Amino acid sequence: MNSNIIQHITSCRLPTEYGVFQMHGFVDTRSNQEHTALVMGDVADGNAVLSRIHSECLTGDALFSQKCDCGAQLQAAMQAVQAEGRGVIVYLRQEGRGIGLINKIRAYALQDQGLDTVEANLALGLPVDARDFSIAKYIYEHLGVQSVRLLTNNPEKIQTLRDCGIEIVERIPLKVGENPENIGYLNTKADKLHHLLKD
Repeated sequence: MNSNIIQHITSCRLPTEYGVFQMHGFVDTRSNQEHTALVMGDVADGNAVLSRIHSECLTGDALFSQKCDCGAQLQAAMQAVQAEGRGVIVYLRQEGRGIGLINKIRAYALQDQGLDTVEANLALGLPVDARDFSIAKYIYEHLGVQSVRLLTNNPEKIQTLRDCGIEIVERIPLKVGENPENIGYLNTKADKLHHLLKD
């Protein structure tokens, strides 16, 4: 593991509605950004591990916003890991596709005026998606994870991880959380960001 990139700081037991996880705290030494991983079962036994790489979404994960499907995806991933009794959820602190909470709220305001998520970011002079999924590689290495069965709809995430040398043996769709408020958002993810949401 490249200890110059990621440092494991501490761990604790985390009982949740979806079972008991071991929670690990990491710091990315390049950005000083804090990340976490929720682990259930033995994930270092050499077998492919059920995993979700989830980017922080305060509005969806904690405030139950219906503008996105993020909270539903996180809950579905935790349920899937619980059902299997083994897995890893890497939680990356990359709010608003990496633009931060305040800019995300600004983008939401533009969406209220009719722009889609891509148009809103661009109107603010921000990247469409500034997230860096490569940090997951170093978290996986620390945990002893060698290959994953990835819960995702995002082909860019898959490609980034493969480019980093992470073996993805299976992609598992995560189509949850659709509601009348986020239909346009989901269509934009499918049509402009090429997320695998349509049959």
